[in-house]
Order: sequence, then structure tokens, then C-alpha cells
Amino acid sequence: MPKGEGMTVTVRQIKDKDGNVTSDVNGALRVLKKKLMKDGFFQELRERGHFTSKGEKKRKAKAAGKRRYLKKIEKRKAELGY
Repeated sequence: MPKGEGMTVTVRQIKDKDGNVTSDVNGALRVLKKKLMKDGFFQELRERGHFTSKGEKKRKAKAAGKRRYLKKIEKRKAELGY
């Protein structure tokens, strides 16, 4: 993101049947959390919580790749029926 620009979420104004206008803050929080999750913010916070060595990062990446591959193979087997 360019400097000075950040992630923004707008809070919607909701008008109920009595004509009262309220702000949907809970909805805006939900949207913000989804955007942060998609951006990888929470994952980065978890990773920065403690030190991980280079070797450990490699092992985790390799294990994640293996899980993705096995999941893909399982899905393909289910589609083909064997």
C-alpha cells in the first residue's frame, strides 16, 4: 500500500421501521476482520509472537505444501471416483 493510505471500512447507517438511524458497527468490524485475515495480518502477528529459525520455517513450508498436495489428490480421487 502507498504511504499514507491504509485499510478503510465504512460504517453503514441503518434506518429501522420507526425512522431511527443507527450505525452498523458490528458489521463494519466483521468486514474489517475479514479484510485483515485475507491480507495475512493475523498470521503475521502469530509468526512475530516468537522467534522461528530458518530451518523451522523451511520445515513448516514443506509440511504445508505436502498438506496442500495431499488435499488436492484427495479431491481429485473423489471427483474421479477411485
